[in-house]
Amino acid sequence: MNTAPARRGRPGYDLESLLQVAVKLFNERGYDGTSMEDLSRKLGITKSAIYHHVPSKEELLRLAVNRALDGLFEIAASTESLDGRAIDRLEHLVRGSVLVLADRLPFVTLLLRVRGNTKVERAALARRREFDHLVTDLVKQAEAEGDVRPDIEPAVAARLLFGTVNSLIEWYRPRRGSSAEDLADAVCKMAFDGLRS
Repeated sequence: MNTAPARRGRPGYDLESLLQVAVKLFNERGYDGTSMEDLSRKLGITKSAIYHHVPSKEELLRLAVNRALDGLFEIAASTESLDGRAIDRLEHLVRGSVLVLADRLPFVTLLLRVRGNTKVERAALARRREFDHLVTDLVKQAEAEGDVRPDIEPAVAARLLFGTVNSLIEWYRPRRGSSAEDLADAVCKMAFDGLRS
């Protein structure tokens, strides 16, 4: 006699797979343009089955943007623990950020599209600003050490560096024969050859 509880919804949908589908829909339709009804139809499960995993659509958004932000802050933490010149740590941060973007592309894409319309989006934007300050501080240190051109304001250099990284969401698609490491090499060569003094 089978005494196991009946599974809710379609087999195979756990929080991770639910999150993957939600992020795909948020990126296609926009967060505001995606309803829980849309999500339940796409998954082929009831809304109550979704609520079994998360209390709200906003929680799905929070989990998604934090997936991207956590990756960036992990790279920032590893950068801060490095010894050596600021320019080398800055390059490590840029390279690592490209790798995070490649690994978590749908999540980073969503993060870069949030506009601050919800509490979750405002929190994500605040964390992005914190990351931007870390980058700017590294550029300032590199300039003070004489490794970055002094004719480019550090905040502008930081924005240009990460504008380049962030633009990858518009065209980068993983494919055979090309690695995320190759992409990170290309970004760093292009950016740092022009930035170094």
